[in-house]
Formats: sequence, structure tokens, C-alpha cells
Amino acid sequence: MSTDTDPAPRTSPPRAGIPERLAAIGRHDLPASVVVFLVALPLSLGIAVASGAPVAAGLIAAVVGGVVAGLLGGSAVQVSGPTASLTVIVAESVHQFGWAATCFITVGAGVLQILFGVSRVARGALAIAPVVVHAMLAGIGVIIALQQVHVLLGGNSLSSSFASLAALPQQLMSVHRGDLAIGVVVIAILIAWKAVPRPVRVVPGPLVAVVVATVLSLVLPTHVERIVLNGSLLDSIGLPAIPSGSWSAIAVTMVTIALIASVESLLSAVAVDKSRPDKPTNFDRELIGQGSANMVSGLLGGLPVAAVIVRSITNAHAGAQTRAATVLHGVWILLFAVALAGLVQQIPKAALAGLLILIGVQLVKLAHIRLARRTGELYVYVATVLGVVFLNLLQGMVIGLLLSFALLLWRVVRVTIIAEPVTGARRWVVTIDGTCTFLALPKLTAELAKVPAGAEVTIEMTVDFLDHASCQLITDWAAKRESDGGIVEFVEIGSARMARAEAGPPERGRSRQVIDEVIGPWRRTGNREDPIAAGITAYHRGHAHLMRPHLDGLRNRPDADSFFLTCADARIVPNVITNSGPGDLFTVRNVGNLVPAGSSDVSVEAALIYALEKLDVRAVVVCGHSGCGAMEALHHEVQTGPGLGDWLAHARPSLDRFRLGHPVAAAAALVGFGQVDQLGMVNVALQLERLYAHPAVRYGIEERGVAVSGLFFDIATARLIEVTVDGIAEFDDAGSRVAAEPV
Repeated sequence: MSTDTDPAPRTSPPRAGIPERLAAIGRHDLPASVVVFLVALPLSLGIAVASGAPVAAGLIAAVVGGVVAGLLGGSAVQVSGPTASLTVIVAESVHQFGWAATCFITVGAGVLQILFGVSRVARGALAIAPVVVHAMLAGIGVIIALQQVHVLLGGNSLSSSFASLAALPQQLMSVHRGDLAIGVVVIAILIAWKAVPRPVRVVPGPLVAVVVATVLSLVLPTHVERIVLNGSLLDSIGLPAIPSGSWSAIAVTMVTIALIASVESLLSAVAVDKSRPDKPTNFDRELIGQGSANMVSGLLGGLPVAAVIVRSITNAHAGAQTRAATVLHGVWILLFAVALAGLVQQIPKAALAGLLILIGVQLVKLAHIRLARRTGELYVYVATVLGVVFLNLLQGMVIGLLLSFALLLWRVVRVTIIAEPVTGARRWVVTIDGTCTFLALPKLTAELAKVPAGAEVTIEMTVDFLDHASCQLITDWAAKRESDGGIVEFVEIGSARMARAEAGPPERGRSRQVIDEVIGPWRRTGNREDPIAAGITAYHRGHAHLMRPHLDGLRNRPDADSFFLTCADARIVPNVITNSGPGDLFTVRNVGNLVPAGSSDVSVEAALIYALEKLDVRAVVVCGHSGCGAMEALHHEVQTGPGLGDWLAHARPSLDRFRLGHPVAAAAALVGFGQVDQLGMVNVALQLERLYAHPAVRYGIEERGVAVSGLFFDIATARLIEVTVDGIAEFDDAGSRVAAEPV
């Protein structure tokens, strides 16, 4: 049985019927699938040729990547297929184990990816340092470009970068002009395609370049090497073979393919999610889908697949809404490969070489190099690129990971230690800033040795981690100097404290803990510790050292920026809520933040005149607060007896104006404040009227432009509200006033 307070039943939006969904697919996904198909086709062929695999293997991988990964993956618009990042490792595998065994390795890599997805470690792959990923892709790009330059010049790609560089001079001496011309045409079209009008760019540049190059190769009176396709796509399907050779090498290749394919797929998913935040990727399911696609591709004789950023972003920008676009692009590739296999054999190898050279060059991004330089990771980038190019992909990635971890460790454990004298004094300051561990002992010992005997020493510790070894060295050094009659003062500003260093295992301190210690209230406990004495000790050992230079500059400047009248309530800390420091506020506090008018109590009067005439304050502020005991007693007309009752009589006009319906009370009620707080705001408004009427304040406004303002501190939200004589407003984060909204 439901009641009036039961939540309304949650209803799901009605699902579109089959005709509506088919119409949406035809309107959005079908055009997008055609665009992606036109982009993927030449790239799949080129990657197969560059990998040393049968040409049909690239088409099989493109079909499987579109259909299987598209149906089972975790992204609605991500497109998978053969990728340039796997070209190098596949080429090495084909050279070492043969093509059929490489298909077996692809199946194994797919199994590993499924295990990654089932174990829910997908997001862990994103923890690889971006500089390593960028450098790895750049190294792959360099290798592709070096290998395909030989094909562009009419030769064959070589197995290693050393061999490619060594054979390049000889290849340049025996250039086949027909192949070179075709490849240069492809590169020129791809570079110029970015400058053509946008409506023309709807047709993918790679497709245009390959088609033009193919037509030229048929027209020009020169011989060029063309793609060889042995039979139809269906004839190329074959089962994998168990590799013969070192199983450790096989396992390494399998793991490498699985890791690279997984990382690239997840990075592609992140990029797609940024452009399509309404359709977030399920990372674990994505790895399961990618693994399934690699298993199927390997079993059918296809290349390894991964999600490709370029194709995925193209699909998203082309308007794809569902998985149908990805699946359909795979279907189009299948139909093309089966029905138009003869056209594939007319494509010159040099055309695909030109396409791959540009892809390889574009993998080396200047933005990534500049970013690595700015972040101090350039040597990690360079070392990773060199490792990938001249060793192998896995070793280069390991080198990059080790160097990035070493850089991270160095940055985390780095500590700055400086010992220097204070000008004009016999005092030295030893500053220890950062993470103080046993690794800092040599530097710490050297800096402490600089301090001359007999000098007073301040050890300023701004550390977030302090282990037992460094703490012991500092305390032993201080104890020895004090035993010799010296003075050593400790200032602990950081989150890690010496008192806790020997109480248990060292832990990294938290900055929030330091803030809480400075601005948090005393906690009442059952012990008999004097909180004032304990607070003074903490102040002396903590931030007195920070206050000293500010106060030293104010010794001969008894001025202030603002006169600040507020309640005596202990929860109101004027310097905290106004983010001010020593010398900023001339603060006066009394019960109810009142400005007595025409009475024998002249304390506020004296302070106000002194602030305006002697301190030249630029602002006069009166600040009330929520939950004010004085306002509550006034509102309920509590009999408080002589003394307090006589004082609250000065606020009686505020109660009268509140009961008559003051506009400030109405504004406060509108945003949700109770009656006592409404009265507190009205009280601030009336104190403002009294201040405006005061001769000294009026003179300050006319002669010096003194600002008069009212504030109300809402304790529950720790926010300040501006109160005027007839309304209220809130401060936004930029310091501007905005109309108060209901809470």
C-alpha cells in the first residue's frame, strides 16, 4: 500500500519500435558506416602488406573487427580493425614463426585480452605513463616509415631498422621511377587533402589517393609492383598452426600483442568518450570484445585487431549512433573483398607504401614532443623511441616504463635542504622541504655541517613524509647543539610531524590535516590538559615562524584596512572568513554585534572614531551570524536579568522592525532562513542605518570614500551573505554579488 510520501514510481523511457530503429539506422548509422568503410579499406590493405602477411589477412581482420568487436565491445561507436601500432610486432612474428603460427599467437593474445576483461583490470592499463605510449607510437611510426621507404623506391621492406638504414644508400642508387612517382602522388594528395573545401573532404583522402594512384599506374607507360591476392577472400581463410620454436619467445610475442592491442583500444575509447560523453565505454567489456575479435580473426587467418582512434573518431563525427555503423562497415568490406577482389590486385604497392609512410610520420607528433619537454620527460620519450626502433617494441616499452618510474620516484622522494644565515642576525635557518627519507641523509648532513657553532638555529620543516632515519639524525644533531649551550628551534609547517615519526611506521601526511590543525576548533577530551597552553605550544612550533616576518613589518604601522564589528560568538573567526591577516581588521566584538545609539556605553563609539580618524580604515563592516543566542533571546523575549537585558535593549528596535515586516526579513524568508536568522539579518540592516547616520562615518564616506557594508555568516554552510538596508545578496566565487537563491 502506498502513501503520499512514497516516491513516484520510476518509469523507463519507452523503447522505440523496430521501424523507428531501422529509420534511425538508415538516417545516421548507414552513412557513417560507408565513410568508415572507405577509410578502413586502403589502411587495412596497407597494414597487411607492411606486416608481411597475406593481403587478405588485412581484409579478414577488418571484417572481424567490425562485426565481432562491434557487437561484443563496450563502446557503441568505436571501430576496430588492423592497426599500424601492431605492424612491427606482427612483422617480427611472421619473420620468426611464419604466418600460420602468427595466427595462433593472435588467438592466444585474444584469450589474454578476454582474461583481462573478465578480471576487471581494464582501467589498470590506463596507468601507463602517457609519455611512454606517445613514444611507443612514435617509434612504431619511424619503423613503418623506414621500411616503407624501400617499397616506395621500388625495393622490398627489410626486417630491422638497422638493415633499413644500412641498405638505404644502395636503394637510393637503384630507384624505380614508376613506383616512386606513384608513392609521391599519394603523399602529395594526402597532404593537400586537408586544404580542399569541406564538402569535398567528405570523401576520405586515403581512398582518393589510392584510387588516383591506381588509375595513374594503369595509364603511365611504366611498370609498377602491384598487390598479389591469391584467390578470393574465402579461399584465404585458413586455420592457424601451432608454432615451432622457443615457447618463451612465443609467449612474449603473445603478451606483447595483447598489451599493445588493449592499451590502444582503451586509449581510443577514452578519446571517443571525450567526443561522445553521452555514450561512455564499458572498458572491461571492450577488452572482452577485442579479445573475442582477435580469437576469431586468428582462427580465420586474419591480422590482430584493435580499436583505432582515427576510424573511431571518424565514425563518431560521421554521425554514428549505435553499433550498427561499426558492424555495417565490416559488412561492406566483406562484400567488397568477395565481389571486387580483382580491383584489389590493381592497387600498386607503392601507393600503399606512400599511405603508410605518411601514417608513420604522423605518429610522431610534435605536440607530444613539446609536452614531454615541458614536463621534463623528454629523455624518457627519446629513450623509448630509440628502444622501439633499434631493439624491439617490448624492450622499448619496458625501457620507457622503467625510466618513467625512475623519474616519478626521483620527483616523489626529492627533498630541498638549505642552510643559510639570517641577514643581520646570529641566527641560521635550515629549510627542509619535500619528502625527507634516508636518501636525504648525505645532503642533510652536509647542510647541517654549514651551521657554525654558537649560532641560534631555526629548523623549518615543510615535509610530507619523514622516516625514522632522517628524524633521528635531526633530533641527535639538535640535542648535541643544545647540550653545548646552543639554541635550536623547530618549526613544523608540513603535514608530517616529528612527534609521530617514531610512534609507528612512517606515513605520508595529508595537507588537509595541516589545514584542520590550523583552523579547526579545540576538541574537548577527558584529560586535564590546558588547551590555551597546548595551543600556544602548537602555534610556536607550527606557524609562529610564518607570522613573524608579517608582524615584523607591522611593528611601526598601527593602521588597519577595515573596522569589523561582529558578535562575540566563538564560532565567528573574522580573519578566517575574510581570508585576512595581521593588520587587516580592527575588530570589535560584542553580544549581538550592536552599535548602541545615544547611550552611556561608548566602547563601540570610541573604537569606531579611533579606526576612522587614527587608523584611516577604508571600510566599516558589521557582521551577524546564524543561530545567534542574542537574537534568539530577543525574538522569544527571554528575561535575561540586569546586565545582559540592559544590553539587549539596544537591539529592541530590530525586533520591532522585524515584526512590522522588514524587506530584509522577507528576502531571508524567501531563501529559506528561519525567523531567528531573519531577525539577525534585520538587526545587521538596522546597525548599518546607525552607522550611516554616525557623523564620523558620514564624514569618512564623503571625504575618503569609506565603504559601509553588512554581512551575515551562515554557520551551517560556512558562507557569507551580504546584507544591505533593504535586501540580501550572495557572493559568487569571483567576488561578485548575485541575488540570493532559495536553499
